[in-house]
Order: sequence, then C-alpha cells, then structure tokens
Amino acid sequence: MTTAVDDLKERMLALSAPDTDGVLRGGAAKREARTVLAMDALARLWQQACDDVPFAVPSDGIGLAAVGSLARGQLGPCSDLDLVLIHDGKALDGAQLNEFANRLWYPLWDSGIDLDHSVRTRVQCESVTDADLPAAMGWLDVRPIAGDIALIEGTAVSILERWRKAARKRLPELLDSARTRLERFGRLPYVNQPDVKESRGGLRDVVLTAALSASWLADRPHGRYDAAVERLLDVRDCIHLAAHRDTNLLLTPYQAPVAAMLGLADPTLPEDERAATSIDDLLTLIARLGRAIAFSLDATAARAEHTLVHERPRFSFFQIMHPRAGGKREAPKFELLAPGVALHEQEVVLAPGVDAAKDGGLPLRVAAAAAEGGLSINTSTLANLAKSPIRYADWDDDSRAAFVRLLASGEHLLDVWEELDFVGIPNRWMPEWAAIRNRPSASAAHRYTIDRHMIAVTSQLKRGQYDDEHYAALLLAGLLHDIGKRPRVTDHAREGERHARAVLERMGFDERIVHMATLLVREHLSLSEFSTSRNPNDPKAGEELAARVEGDPVLLDMLFDLTKADMSSLGATSGEQISGQVGWSKWSAQLVTAMAANARAAIKG
Repeated sequence: MTTAVDDLKERMLALSAPDTDGVLRGGAAKREARTVLAMDALARLWQQACDDVPFAVPSDGIGLAAVGSLARGQLGPCSDLDLVLIHDGKALDGAQLNEFANRLWYPLWDSGIDLDHSVRTRVQCESVTDADLPAAMGWLDVRPIAGDIALIEGTAVSILERWRKAARKRLPELLDSARTRLERFGRLPYVNQPDVKESRGGLRDVVLTAALSASWLADRPHGRYDAAVERLLDVRDCIHLAAHRDTNLLLTPYQAPVAAMLGLADPTLPEDERAATSIDDLLTLIARLGRAIAFSLDATAARAEHTLVHERPRFSFFQIMHPRAGGKREAPKFELLAPGVALHEQEVVLAPGVDAAKDGGLPLRVAAAAAEGGLSINTSTLANLAKSPIRYADWDDDSRAAFVRLLASGEHLLDVWEELDFVGIPNRWMPEWAAIRNRPSASAAHRYTIDRHMIAVTSQLKRGQYDDEHYAALLLAGLLHDIGKRPRVTDHAREGERHARAVLERMGFDERIVHMATLLVREHLSLSEFSTSRNPNDPKAGEELAARVEGDPVLLDMLFDLTKADMSSLGATSGEQISGQVGWSKWSAQLVTAMAANARAAIKG
C-alpha cells in the first residue's frame, strides 16, 4: 500500500539539487520548499492514518506537531523529522493511540526518513521541557501539522510561558550547555573538520540565541547575524548533499564538493589547485560565519545577564532617588584599570567620558587589562574600539609594553584575542595578519586554523628564567612563527622570518629583540626536525643545531620552549590522541630533549 511519504526523501533531494553548473543557489527558498513539501506530505499521512484505523479519530483532543528544524523552516536535504503526537489522554485509549501512532511512524521509517518522534499529553510535554533543556529549546518553535490545532498551539504557548518564567533560573544552565559543547567540539572558526551544528559558532548556538530572545531577557541580533545564519545553513545543506545523509560534520572528503556547490571553485584554475584553493576559501568562509554567530550569542547572553543584574535590588544606572544616594541618581561604580579603561560589573569597559575614536592606543590598553585580569570585554566597548584610529606604524614605548603584556597573559590571551579579532583589531595592528586569519593549515597535524594555532602557542610560553628582553622576543616569535604560511609558499619558516622582521621593525622593537624573534621564527622547525631525522647522540648534529642558534644557550632554551609549545598546540582536544609522530608525546619529548642536550653540550665545548 502506498502512502503520502513513500518517496518523500527522494522528492526532498530533488528540490535540493544544485543548478546545472553545480552551484547551489537560493538556499533559503529551497529550505522553505522542503518545509512545505514535508508539511503537506505529513498532513496527508495523518489523513491516511485516520482512514486506515478501525476506529474514529476525533478532530479534538489529538494532533500532530512539528518541532526542531522542520518547525523553524530550516529543514536540510537529509534532515530528520522531529514530530510529536499530542493528545489529551481521553481522545483515544492506550491501544488505539499506539495503533494510530504506528500508522504515522512506520511509513516514515519505511521511506528512509530519519525520525525523532514522541507521543505525549500536554502535561507530559510541559514536564519534559521543564526538566530537559534541549527539549525546551526544540519546543520554542512549533508548527501544527494536523488534528487539533488548538491543542497544539495551547501546548506551545504554555511551554513558551513556562520558559519565560523559568529563564532567569535556567540561564546559567543554558550557558553551561554552550561551554560544555565548546570543550567537546571546539570553535567553528578554528576546526579544520568542524561540526557546523555543535561547534561554538554553529547552528546550535543559533537555537540558543533564539531561546534567549524568546525569554524576553534580551533581543537577538539582526542583519549581519541573520545573513550569517542563512549562509551557514547553506553550508549544512551542501554537506547533506555531499554525504547523502543527515550529518553536520564537514569531513575532508566532503570539503571540495561542498566548496564547489557553494560557488567557491574557480574554474580558471587547474583541477587540483582549484580544489585546494576552494577548500581554503570554504574554511575561511565558515570561520567568518562562526565568529559572527558566536559573538552574537555572547552579546545576547551578556545582555540577558545584565538584565538579571538590574532586576535585583542594587545601586545602578537605573535607580533614582534612592535614600542612600541622598535623593540623587547614584553613579555606577567604576574601577580604573588603565588610562581610559575601567572595570564595571566584572567586564572591561571604557572609562566615563572616553572617546575611542580619538585614542588609537585604547584597544591595546583594554586588551592588556582584560587579559591580565581574566576578564571579558563588554560588547559595546568592543564596538567602540573598532572606531579607534589605529595606525599600524604608530607605536610607542607604552603601546609596545601593553602588547607584550597582552601576549604574556597565558590562557586568557585566547579569549581576549578572539574578542578583538571579531572587530578586526589585530589586522589593524599587523596588516600581515589578514593573510593567515581564518586560514586552514595544510598540515594534517593541525586541527586548528593558522591564526588560532599561533595564539595557542603564544599562550603557553612562560617567563621562566628569561629577562624582559628575551621573554618579549620569545612571545613575539610565538605570535609570528607561522605568519609565513601563505598559498604557494614552500618554506614558510623563511617566509615567516621576512614578514616577522617587517612587523617588528615597524612596531619599533629594539633590534636585539627583532633579531632573536626572527631567528626563532626562521628556526622554529629545526629542533623538531633534527630530533626526528638525526641521531640525538651524534656530536655533529649537536654542533649544527648549536650553529642554528648562534651558539647562544639562552636562544637554545627559547627554541626548546617554542618547539614544545608548537608541538603541544597541534589541536588535539580532550579525549583525542595525537600520534607519536606529531604532538608533544612522551616519545617526541624524549627525542627533542635529547637533541637539545646534544646542542647544549656542543655550545659548552
């Protein structure tokens, strides 16, 4: 017996096909067409089920609803269907309800459609969404399909009202879920084979942003954010088409086909070069989209948390005529951190009366204060910092000192640099940064993009025994060691030395610091290469390596620390294992340490 959904999967794929030139256009229109097709087929399936069961299905007290991507109108070519059969407990008895549900679910399974289904009363729906955060997120978008529309809409309204009432208590849970996903899946802009749904900056963050907006604690962004969401949905759709299944993982085999479907393949290039270049452009595009979405979630969450703070009894901007204020508006409390920089409600902000558009050094002072204090930068402050008149050749002693302090802030450097990068500030300090920003590494050992890897390396460099001059050179080398990784460059270390020198001389660093930093950039692969290709007990190898660092034992120590940080920052996340060939494993640590000892012995003579 045929059903309304027998060929639904094939029809959805047919609606999703790229144009004749292989490019997928009109992604939003295709998603809407798939949604209309699925809703219509499910409505007809409902009617068939009503006709086929040997009992009457009442028009009241039972209905079929769509939640998740189908309800949001974001259905992918191979997406699963999230369906809920809602009943009032009286419309059908248990046996009838089970038989009727099977008439809905089995045809969908038989058609090859992935299905997430449940049968619940309104009270059960409310109970599940009260206890299960992902379920609550799914229920914030509901589309009635068939049956008792009023029952479905009433249930949806009730769940939304309960969410708004509980959102103030559930906000920490929601933000914790985002942090947990970050630890597991990483940041979308920095992962070379990202999960475009679960990674930070992915489609799950879009759902969280909508949930925050639905709570009425904060409005969500629009404009640029909406465009980023639609384009990331285009990426997800192309992954489905490349994989021929419901997946959100942009694995290596899918990357060239996805890039081609997104129109990123340049037909004027040779085929091999075309694929490699298009993959670079694809991952750069995804990094830009992920940054926009992650920043929008952070901004919305910050506004929501700010709302909660100001709902509590406290002395703030919005309290007037309070007795303790002597009948006057009480001023907000600011703690001055640096000239023009203040701490307010555990965020770094501009001090009252400061005009960012008149102070090119302000972003550096804000960044250094935030990183040293382990603080976040207020989102409005970031927007203002983007207006600062930064001139990449205009550096003085104070700005150089602030830059080194920022680089020396350890793990806090990662978050602060990400905040600054969202508004394009590092590119304005160093125009050379734009060439590696968001770019994937050609090396399979690197899980993260080139820029993120360099920041991760820098964050691991500790002062140890170094004086100010040597430590500054080490940090600058960490920041710039892969700056030479550009298309068609065969020796990125030599290329990096050239760019690093241009950057540091333009910043006005002392020639000795420039010399040490650029030497380390040029030689940053030497110790690891010697340790794997030479006998660590061969005196000639030690002498050659010693010559690479000009016979300077401190430079050798700096090269060792840079090598360790570089090999430790190849991108493995918790739970992943890096092979003994790459990464800072026990095996590689022994080889590198032995080779460094050999060179040290050669220096001592």
